[in-house]
Amino acid sequence: MKKVLFTGAGTALATPFAPDGSIQWEELERLVEFQIDGGIDAIIACGTTGESATMTAEEHLKAIKFIVERVKGRVPVIAGTGSNNTRHSVEISLEAKKLGADGLLLVTPYYNKTSQKGMIESFSHIADTVKMPCILYNVPSRTGCNLLPATYQALSKNPYIVAVKEANGDLASVARTIALCGDDLTVYSGEDLLTLPIMAAGGKGVISVFSNALPGPMHALTAAMLRGDLDTARALTTRYADLMDGFFSDVNPIPIKEALYQMGLISSNFCRLPLVEMSDDGKENLLRLLKKHGLAA
Repeated sequence: MKKVLFTGAGTALATPFAPDGSIQWEELERLVEFQIDGGIDAIIACGTTGESATMTAEEHLKAIKFIVERVKGRVPVIAGTGSNNTRHSVEISLEAKKLGADGLLLVTPYYNKTSQKGMIESFSHIADTVKMPCILYNVPSRTGCNLLPATYQALSKNPYIVAVKEANGDLASVARTIALCGDDLTVYSGEDLLTLPIMAAGGKGVISVFSNALPGPMHALTAAMLRGDLDTARALTTRYADLMDGFFSDVNPIPIKEALYQMGLISSNFCRLPLVEMSDDGKENLLRLLKKHGLAA
């Protein structure tokens, strides 16, 4: 059985920016501490929610280094280093390894896309070159590229490919993947609202956007599933379903950054272009949800 990087809830951490687009390092440190104080099980640095696609390579690595140093080994730090350029992914992955990341999050190729064979060869090349635990990230709604269960089975034979963040929205496909791969591939939900059913099928947790705002409840939900307490997990899912939906009422990470701003955890809701602020109606609806859950005044 392969080493499991984490079980439970990992947060795909947002990156706070000032209105001029610069990274707010003090606020990023505050978000890290907020997550750990909330009982989160892992932190994912520079993923989609962290807006890594708009970072320079220098900023990307600086942010990974900063988060690793602030976490200080208290939870695993998984660095988002995926790319549609396999060579670039190898380069930045090797640097993330040097900086002390515990694992890598590798998104499927986007825009240029590829075949199932191409994904097998690309991911295998990255894993074999970097030689550290890799979590694949399947999010076809963003990439136009969908990993299939048989492809997971082939990739799961690689000793460094240990898990997948699955956000294809297809529970039958997730069940097939778990049946085919068994202990060779840990499955994490990539969608907050599907955490319960994916874990019921054998998944080991979630890589979450929701937990940016509420690390404690997401940790509690996954912990309940891991110990077989379906009633508690169901109650938490039902309680927060509207908020989980609300955090995806616009393109991620726009709503979660607005929520963190309204909660007073960051001083600006700024996202780098091409992402823009929510509409006034969107902000009003999100604020209503935050107030309902006691997260904003």
